[in-house]
Amino acid sequence: MSFFFEVLHTSKKSRARVGRIHTPHGIIDTPGFVAVGTNGTLKALDNHVVNESGLQLMFCNTYHMLLQPGPHVVKAAGGLHKFIQRKGPIITDSGGFQVFSLAYGSVADELKSRGTRKTNGTVLKITEEGVFFRSYRDGKKILLTPESSIEAQKDLGADIIIPLDELPPYHIDPAALRRSFERTHRWEERSLQTHLKNPQGQAIYAVVHGGTDLALRKESCEFLAARPFDGYAIGGSFGKTREEMIAMLALTLPHLPLDKPQHLLGIGDLSSIERCIPFGLDTFDSSYPTRAARHGIVLTKQGPLNLTKTCYAQDFTPIDPACTCPTCRRFHIGYLHHLFKASEIPAQSLASAHNLHFMIEFMAGYRQKILDNEI
Repeated sequence: MSFFFEVLHTSKKSRARVGRIHTPHGIIDTPGFVAVGTNGTLKALDNHVVNESGLQLMFCNTYHMLLQPGPHVVKAAGGLHKFIQRKGPIITDSGGFQVFSLAYGSVADELKSRGTRKTNGTVLKITEEGVFFRSYRDGKKILLTPESSIEAQKDLGADIIIPLDELPPYHIDPAALRRSFERTHRWEERSLQTHLKNPQGQAIYAVVHGGTDLALRKESCEFLAARPFDGYAIGGSFGKTREEMIAMLALTLPHLPLDKPQHLLGIGDLSSIERCIPFGLDTFDSSYPTRAARHGIVLTKQGPLNLTKTCYAQDFTPIDPACTCPTCRRFHIGYLHHLFKASEIPAQSLASAHNLHFMIEFMAGYRQKILDNEI
């Protein structure tokens, strides 16, 4: 099956839409949640559990797979799907996000003067050719280029791949932002040309940049829409608050073609999804649900629940009696509380399985609301 996207219904109330992304490894119903399996697995869950959960799209990080075990190993195994025993579609990133985020840190780190390239030293040099960085595993110097990133993703064999882009920090001089912006577009064009030499059934999403500069965001949309990308991912700095991100998205997304899927990189908390779906976004990736689960936070329709609190020691009801996930069908809150207090590893697996199921059902609910023109 080749890659294509179809819009089934657009809400009469907003730009929100229900669609289907067709890939060689199956269909992705949109809007949909994309779980992050950094090293080819969702932390605390094996891929049999993930396959059984019904997760339609899984995100794997090229940066980490590049350093361990290496794309050549994955290719020798028959590609990422066979290597990790994943049945459904996979999306991989370029590796650029991890390189630059390790160098600059998060916006929160930046505002606290942590995580700059000066203090971190992960990124050694950024040139027109690409980015030199030092492996956090063995200290080896590595050059990541638009071409080598795409070639690595070809070896991994994901259904959807992403071109190399630069992620500049939130606080950056406008002139420096413009230089980074233009270099990113050149890198993306080189990535696209490398991909087109050997498509092998994969789709490539462009990454829209420009930080919080709305004029640059519009320019990025126009530049990328004029090229044969298969979809669009919104990347770069989103600002320091959710409101800043929402304002940027509201003015950016109307400049993208409606006949191709639109993905929001790295954002998947419930509040942000609720605010962003009316803009017409199709997929959202985030490690938040499984990361929260590993700390004892489980998601419910009434809000997050902290299983580690003493008040749950004698609660012998499921997290949600109506939930059909394996955790809620088999175990009660009191037992899960005990596992977390005892630092037993199954606690993280059981909470993660619940949160993954919750997100899948959460997005199915939104699709129905869009079909009913409620959003």
